[in-house]
Amino acid sequence: MLQQTRVVAVVDHYERFLQRFPNIETLAGAREASVLAAWSGLGYYRRARMLHATAKQIVKAGKFPATAAELQALPGIGRYTAAAIASIAFDQPVAVVDGNVERVLRRLYGKQLVGESLWGTAQQMLSPGRPGDFNQAMMELGAAICLPRQPKCAQCPVSEMCATRGELPASVPGIRQRKRSIQYALDRRNGSVFLVKRPATASLMPGMWELPEITATGDGLETCITLRHSITVTDYAVRVVRCPPADGTVGRWVPKSRLSTLPLTGLARKILRATKVI
Repeated sequence: MLQQTRVVAVVDHYERFLQRFPNIETLAGAREASVLAAWSGLGYYRRARMLHATAKQIVKAGKFPATAAELQALPGIGRYTAAAIASIAFDQPVAVVDGNVERVLRRLYGKQLVGESLWGTAQQMLSPGRPGDFNQAMMELGAAICLPRQPKCAQCPVSEMCATRGELPASVPGIRQRKRSIQYALDRRNGSVFLVKRPATASLMPGMWELPEITATGDGLETCITLRHSITVTDYAVRVVRCPPADGTVGRWVPKSRLSTLPLTGLARKILRATKVI
């Protein structure tokens, strides 16, 4: 859950997820739709699918891998996650590099560390006697003190070691957000709402449920809400219209009581909350 997501956004989801899937066996035996429903709101749903696949693989093997190399062979676990698990759970002396650690190291050394030089520098700094504690301290330092735009240098416990004492000039320009307008139909009937399922072949959020997208415009359409929503590098201006979907739209009526069991897209959940459906 912490891959590409801040801790403050994860905590509540984490607690609810563990209540529903308290161990690997329960997670492995669950339907994918149930896992996606529990994950709904965190985004990057491929992570949930990979977590589900990993649970199945571990249960089938009958043991949990303990080294970074073994962990990295599991679905959805890359170098950073494998190092975090290996060091924190199994005391393996491997350094973690996430966005927070990367920022701390670049500022400490005053240069743009990339690739293997970045990982090598992290490994050289690692405390081999307490690798899990050290890695967590580095990540926390970046998350709470060495912030991206307004670092709290006066509170930093290692400020005397730091070469920059603040922001290191970026070597590459940031990615500009693309702008797009999108419109959805909100159709409610007898305590149910009409939803459609994204195709299994969709490149983004396959198999997730959402409101039907429409292209109709005009003054006769009643706007429920407008909001903004960002996904990766696209910033959406969203308009939600109270109307039936276009003729021929394939979907289904979902009772409000069943919405929590469906894997909804993050935007669909945001819309349904904003319109008091859930």
